[in-house]
Amino acid sequence: MIDKISLIAVYPEIILLVMACVILLFDLSVKSRTRTATFVLSMLTLAVVAAIQANYALSGQTIYAFGNMVVSDVMGNWLKCFATLSVMVSLVYGRHYAAERDMLRGGEIFSLSLFSLMGMFVMISGNNLLVLYMGVELLTLSSYALVALRRDYILSVEAAMKYFVLGALASGFLLYGMSMLYGATGTLNIQEALAAIQSGQLKHQVLVFGLVFIVAGLAFKLGVVPFHMWIPDVYQGAPTAITLMIGGAPKLAAFAVMIRILVEGLMPLSADWQQMLMLLAIGSLAIGNLAAIAQTNLKRMLAYSTISHMGFVLIGMMSGAVSGQPEATANAYGSAMFYVISYVLTTLVSFGIILLLSRDGFESEEISDFAGLNQRSPLYAAIMAVCLFSLAGIPPMIGFYAKLAVLQALVASGGTLQIVLAVFAVMMSLIGAFYYLRVVKVMYFDVPSSTSGPITSPFEVRAMLSVNGALLLVLGIVPGGLMALCANAVMQMLAT
Repeated sequence: MIDKISLIAVYPEIILLVMACVILLFDLSVKSRTRTATFVLSMLTLAVVAAIQANYALSGQTIYAFGNMVVSDVMGNWLKCFATLSVMVSLVYGRHYAAERDMLRGGEIFSLSLFSLMGMFVMISGNNLLVLYMGVELLTLSSYALVALRRDYILSVEAAMKYFVLGALASGFLLYGMSMLYGATGTLNIQEALAAIQSGQLKHQVLVFGLVFIVAGLAFKLGVVPFHMWIPDVYQGAPTAITLMIGGAPKLAAFAVMIRILVEGLMPLSADWQQMLMLLAIGSLAIGNLAAIAQTNLKRMLAYSTISHMGFVLIGMMSGAVSGQPEATANAYGSAMFYVISYVLTTLVSFGIILLLSRDGFESEEISDFAGLNQRSPLYAAIMAVCLFSLAGIPPMIGFYAKLAVLQALVASGGTLQIVLAVFAVMMSLIGAFYYLRVVKVMYFDVPSSTSGPITSPFEVRAMLSVNGALLLVLGIVPGGLMALCANAVMQMLAT
């Protein structure tokens, strides 16, 4: 029998699941080309879910439910709240783009987006290896369908096939690593696995063998080197509205899974997984930034940019367990959480502008398509410039403070190797600044193309983009509130 506390812990998930099914059925009666009624119902659902998650997070409670298989804590609730808001913004930006490309013949984009968000919720709240895996599969299966939603576009179908094949391989890695961990500890519960490892009676070699496969599976979900090759192809091939959907909120869920497994479950093996994360971070920073320089397609450039940014997230993750001081540990993981949130916020702006400039029969995804944007619309050029400056880590944008926080945590963790890695990360960021500033140069100094059409967009898209772009600047100038929120959430997570 399910107790009341367990139901309270998963109220948002229940609402989301029920409404996803209701929206799927309700859409059968909707005839509008832009699916306005379905869109409004989806927005209301997401707004209610986000409000409940924020309320849960502000309450500061930690609830273990369903036999400790699910945990509702401050960190998880904030991540779920931000993921919900990210999906809301993605649907606002992408609805008219999808309608123009005949992707709204049914309301699948809305229901699949809600189901993918449900998968993220399960990933973020999972306190059991199988629950985490179920969340991963629900997210990825929904994502495969979303990428292939534009059935008459060969690049989308090809991207979906690549994503499916490589995703299945990564899921196999993750599941095999979990099975090795289960075989070694005799439990699927993360806390019980931690206790078994801390007892010192288990074979270290078996644990590390399973750890390698788990880290490989997680590395694929984050899209870091050498598990990164799906990122450029899927980002470029998927419809831009779907690229935004899979490039934003899922990063929050992947970060949460890393925290749940590596920090909450495998902290005694930190000396092993820190070395793995260091190698992954170095490769991601180098290949991501160097490969992005050669790209002429903006979506593909942003894909390689994603790889380099995930390298910074890994730096924050590997900085937490070196010093052994609780405050420094919370600061390091809080910095990584801050970085992921700031990256998602910036990604929403960058792909939002690409969606805005696209029109029926024209994909505005080449860098040359942004030529003379300042002459066509100074507002949108300024918003895109703020976004690119943030990605490059130029003050006073939020991206600068995110990079600074992660590098401070790395240097504070002590050791010559950490300082060398910090210097390397700064050098790679300087290289990365080149390809971001190149786009700014094209927007402000190049002549608009003769094929450039008028920029038209609905009011809600213009308003959302303006607020979204302003947040990049405001949170960069006064980042203390969001940083304190992240550090406090991680601190409470570690305390429980």
